Amino acid sequence: MARLLNAPPSSPFLSNLTASLRLVPPPFARRSLQFKVKCSSSGESQESESEAGTSSLSSATAGAASSSSGSTYKLCAGIGGVGFCETAYLTYLKLTNSDAFCPIGGSSCGDVLNSDYASVFGIPLPLIGMIAYGTVAALGIRLTGKDFPFGLGESNGRLVLLGITTSMATASAYFLYLLSTKFSGASCSYCLLSALLSFSLFLVTIKDFGFEEIQKTMGLQLCMVSLVVVTLSTAYSTTQSIPSSLAEMEIPFFTTEITTPSSTFAVSLARHLHSIGAKMYGAFWCSHCLEQKQMFGRDAAKILDYVECFPDGYKKGTKIAKQCADVGIEGFPTWLINGEVLSGEQELSELARASGFESNELRGLS
Repeated sequence: MARLLNAPPSSPFLSNLTASLRLVPPPFARRSLQFKVKCSSSGESQESESEAGTSSLSSATAGAASSSSGSTYKLCAGIGGVGFCETAYLTYLKLTNSDAFCPIGGSSCGDVLNSDYASVFGIPLPLIGMIAYGTVAALGIRLTGKDFPFGLGESNGRLVLLGITTSMATASAYFLYLLSTKFSGASCSYCLLSALLSFSLFLVTIKDFGFEEIQKTMGLQLCMVSLVVVTLSTAYSTTQSIPSSLAEMEIPFFTTEITTPSSTFAVSLARHLHSIGAKMYGAFWCSHCLEQKQMFGRDAAKILDYVECFPDGYKKGTKIAKQCADVGIEGFPTWLINGEVLSGEQELSELARASGFESNELRGLS
């Protein structure tokens, strides 16, 4: 330090020191340079990390969606497989005319499975169910393996699956309604199991759709529901319930002789009813039908247009005659006079009034 202070301005020592100081950048300059380099490096790193994070999030979201769809397809395949086994067993019993083993419900279960409602347009209902469950199971397996059938994409495959499960759930709801109204008090464990499986398939499938997707597919679902209801209603329009007292009976057709004599009024009324096309619908085993004929008497009863609703006798599974089903018979006897339906046994005066028949005897009665 003393050397520096005592050195003359032109000395070689000061010249060398000045040159050295020029070569070394000031500390603040180095800090500024280092700061700029660090900022640049930090910005690139953040952008890279942001892109990597976005890519990872997208991959995770896609993976979660794929995993959810995969589990849905596997559930559909499993539930469909169980339903296929159940309906295959019932189809075998139906085709071989064997009785089902009913752990719950006993004989009432067999009555339901062997009733007129156990077929649709002549096709056994278990066979239709077997095809539906088998289709769902096969489609679930194909979608799980990303092996889309018939060139369908995954989105179209999901729509097909939704349409089928919606139809199955609708049919099950319809059959539960029939079970509670047409077979009051009866129990059918196979029917309840099938309904549970159908509803489960529908819920499993629908949960895989978002709210917006559900809104877009609402039209498809409503179409499937309407189609199923109309088809089943048409198929069962000719099926009428039979009194429970006859459910287990087999009755061959027979005729009963009318023993009472016919009055002049009864004969005239019978001729009038015949002339206007009035019809009486009844069943050979119906006691009220017999009493109605006895009111007319032997000769007048022969003039009536009588329609027998069970011309081939009755046994379990027998359908009512189409002529009677078309009228919507709810009981016997039923009269159809000038478009008016009269249910139950009617007095002759009431029949005359409904048909517009007038006579001196009728005026005397009034």
